[in-house]
Amino acid sequence: MKKNHIVFVTLMTLFLASFEVPAAKSEAKQKEGIDRTVLPISEPTPPRITELDVRNAKAPPRFEVKAPKDAPNVVIVLIDDMGFGTAKTFGGQVEMPTLDSLAQGGLRYNNFHTTALCSPTRQALKTGRNHHTGNTGSIMETATAFPGNTGVLPGSVAPLAEMLRLNGYSTGAFGKWHETAPWETSVSGPFTRWPTLQGFDKFYGFLGGETNQWSPTIFDGVTKVEPPHDPKYHFTTDMTNQAIAWVRYQQALTPDKPFFIYYAPGATHAPHHVAKEWSDNYKGKFDQGWDKLREETLQRQIQLGVVPTGTRLAGKPEAIKDWDKLSDDEKRLFTRQVEVYAGFAEQTDHEIGRLVNTLKEIGELDNTLFIYIAGDNGASAEGGMSGMYNEITYFNGIKETVEDQIKHIDHWGDPKTFPHMAAGWAVAFDTPFMWTKQVASNFGGTRNGMVIHWPKGIQAKNEIRSQFHHVIDIAPTVLETAHLPEPKIVNGVKQIPIEGVSLAYSFNDAHAKDRHLTQYFEIFGNRAIYHDGWFAGTVHKAPWEPQPRHPLAEDAWELFDVRKDFSLSNNQAKDNPKKLAQMQKLFMSEAAKYNVLPIDDRGIERFNAKLVGRPDLMGDRTSLTLAEGMTGMLENVFINVKNRSKTITAKIDIPQGGANGVIIAQGGRFGGWSLYLKDGKPAYTYNYLGLNNYTINAKEALPAGKAVLVFDFAYDGGGLGKGGMGTLSVDGRKIAEGRIERTHPMAFSADETADVGTDEATPVVDDIGEGAKTRFTGKIESVTIDVK
Repeated sequence: MKKNHIVFVTLMTLFLASFEVPAAKSEAKQKEGIDRTVLPISEPTPPRITELDVRNAKAPPRFEVKAPKDAPNVVIVLIDDMGFGTAKTFGGQVEMPTLDSLAQGGLRYNNFHTTALCSPTRQALKTGRNHHTGNTGSIMETATAFPGNTGVLPGSVAPLAEMLRLNGYSTGAFGKWHETAPWETSVSGPFTRWPTLQGFDKFYGFLGGETNQWSPTIFDGVTKVEPPHDPKYHFTTDMTNQAIAWVRYQQALTPDKPFFIYYAPGATHAPHHVAKEWSDNYKGKFDQGWDKLREETLQRQIQLGVVPTGTRLAGKPEAIKDWDKLSDDEKRLFTRQVEVYAGFAEQTDHEIGRLVNTLKEIGELDNTLFIYIAGDNGASAEGGMSGMYNEITYFNGIKETVEDQIKHIDHWGDPKTFPHMAAGWAVAFDTPFMWTKQVASNFGGTRNGMVIHWPKGIQAKNEIRSQFHHVIDIAPTVLETAHLPEPKIVNGVKQIPIEGVSLAYSFNDAHAKDRHLTQYFEIFGNRAIYHDGWFAGTVHKAPWEPQPRHPLAEDAWELFDVRKDFSLSNNQAKDNPKKLAQMQKLFMSEAAKYNVLPIDDRGIERFNAKLVGRPDLMGDRTSLTLAEGMTGMLENVFINVKNRSKTITAKIDIPQGGANGVIIAQGGRFGGWSLYLKDGKPAYTYNYLGLNNYTINAKEALPAGKAVLVFDFAYDGGGLGKGGMGTLSVDGRKIAEGRIERTHPMAFSADETADVGTDEATPVVDDIGEGAKTRFTGKIESVTIDVK
């Protein structure tokens, strides 16, 4: 009987306890008077008023959504393409004093992870869900028809910015976006997945994966803006000016309203563009080469405590040459490449410092949860074994030689180059790990240093946190610190629960037990699983390899006990096959759960929208007619003229005295084509990757009056990137012809556009100038592009 009584009391205790948390939540909800789990927050029904005269009536309280009391401001900085061992804050060679200063006043996280690629990391960061849950299994430009890879964020995965905006925050995004499907980036929209309909009141930046820092393609909201053609202009400075101006204005008008800033520069993604005053600071600092740099970096990491004592340096990929076996020209070129990269990184940190100083000046830094993530993935090895003076060659499968590049060494990083560095530096900047960006199966691709600074909420200073965490943990962390519940419904759509775990528990407890226990990784077939201190994965394809190493089912997996093996240098797959099998089984379970399957390891095929079932704005159209003033058309919303014959028909009107300028152009200085008049004479130039210009021009200027100018290109066929014969004619009369020996097989640019009546950003033809100088001085009735 006594035993039964104990059981009864225990059950009653558990039963009553089960109501305590909901009751507390209900009490808090009642006290505040609003339900923040359904967004937007419903306005209460106003009372019915029966009084006739307003003088005798009392107005009900005004309904206004405000952030919870003491909710901090939030700033998230996300650097692009920076490895764990880059910044001095984490033992690297690159000076980043702003990151250092925040770390000294806050926390360094040395066990924080990204997805190994830009779009997936950004989507996971801003939603708190895994990247496949957000349909971002890859970059936007390689989306497919399969769930998990469609490139279209579902309404059931609301972003953090929208949650904060609907809870009373002002929100601004500055810099790189890369979260909008390429077929949705035209004036026709839809704008649902542009930043200003993804929770941000303000957006100033670029939509794609990279931009020319000297001549970027910028949007303010949904409106394209032309940056000044000023030799001192640099996009990182511009976006910082915009962020500073916005937050000053916001706080001047509404000092009691918290703000959320998402600051995501294009740096340090290629092109590595920076003024010589920054890159020259690193002259001689990398002369020791990448092998020695790795050793030096590991020693500094151990001294700082961001890497455990006794950690071994992981092996180096076989494809990376030993530094002491390189030629003098290779060493000279590669050293200049990395000096520019380092200067680019330091300049970016300097600009972030300007933002930090602004927050100090307006008295908001102490109550700002400042999260500085040094990389959206590991350092990029997409520069291949030798780097490149024009990164667009990578996207077209063209390898640049050292001899090709060294001609441009004096201009490395300036407006005349679009450069990337050799992969050996990427491996060095990912020390102590082996691999790089894209390799989701190694911490070199996914481990990124992170600093969190929040004096009002974190008592600890200059400490290290080593709990395992992932980029999906940032959104729930922000919600917890802002005293906000996870919303169940947003804009009428039931939400997929947040998949990350708040890391706020670690703020003031260095020894707190890990809470993020399982995490899958997958990019381009490189895949892995982390679980409770163990890590198993397979390198399916290196960034510089054109094809996978094996069929997916035949991949060789590795196994590591990361509790004892920080750098993944001790593969235990052969010694512990049972554990490996368990981990592989767990990966498949997680992959099925989060829409990772089927795994898509296709390479160049994924850029073909029709082949992979991705929408294409042009569809099967073979003709596009445009008019003067239609500008800013990104490559994925313009008719595809690559690897085929085309005819351009321009109906123009020449004023007395003749005309000059661009009739239509696509691309820019590093690849593209342009139909234009120079000194009144018609001309067509095909700029092949900035390496060769093929120009077909007439000998006589066009007379005043209306004319029909036609350029016809007869493609040779026989594969991708071949040449053909070009012919210019006016009113049916041939006026010039010539050969174009080579063409772009895959892409002209990541951010240059097609324009009618001008050539925005950088010009395809430098001889006719840039900016306003490229504008057509006659009239354009129409331009029709027909492809065959």
